[in-house]
Amino acid sequence: MDKLLDYEGLIYSIINKYPKRFERDDLYQVGMLGLIDAYKHFDSSQGTKFSTYAYYYIIGEVNKYIRESSSLKVSKNLIELKKSIIKAKEVISQRLGREATNTEVAVYLEVTPEMVDMALQATDEMESIDDVYNVVKTYDDTSPELLDLRNEIMNLPSEERNLILARYYEELTQRETSSILGMSQVQVSRCEAKILQKLRDRL
Repeated sequence: MDKLLDYEGLIYSIINKYPKRFERDDLYQVGMLGLIDAYKHFDSSQGTKFSTYAYYYIIGEVNKYIRESSSLKVSKNLIELKKSIIKAKEVISQRLGREATNTEVAVYLEVTPEMVDMALQATDEMESIDDVYNVVKTYDDTSPELLDLRNEIMNLPSEERNLILARYYEELTQRETSSILGMSQVQVSRCEAKILQKLRDRL
């Protein structure tokens, strides 16, 4: 157990990327469970550094905790609003010949821009965690799947790899990712879906 404490820094480097509304102590405990699980399954003969191997166990355990946390549940009203936003954007974009702004969507739906932002941000976070679990699935005794996933991500073209790392390892929203990568939010969403399907097909 003392040896595992040498990797506390790895746990903190991961949990510090998550929103502050989650208790650090809770995330640390969950991360430690992932570290212990990684230690149980680690095979040094495979030529992988333990820190690299443990990273995916830790982040998987933390994401599982957050996904199951009641604080992450998105209200039905926000989910319904998100659906309306998507439809409104399509209608407005067709009329204007360009991507609709959130303000234009808010006017169209007769809601405040803040409500549009809230619906998009809340549902994006939920979809982010759901999508990464669709890719990784579970990480039980078949832990080599995690290494396969890591290898496939590393083999992606740099733009695709940066998008996935931003969305799932840096926990950025689609909007934040679009700003960093110089893409529109719609482009991020479409590219993300294609990349995730590519990873699913390869695993």
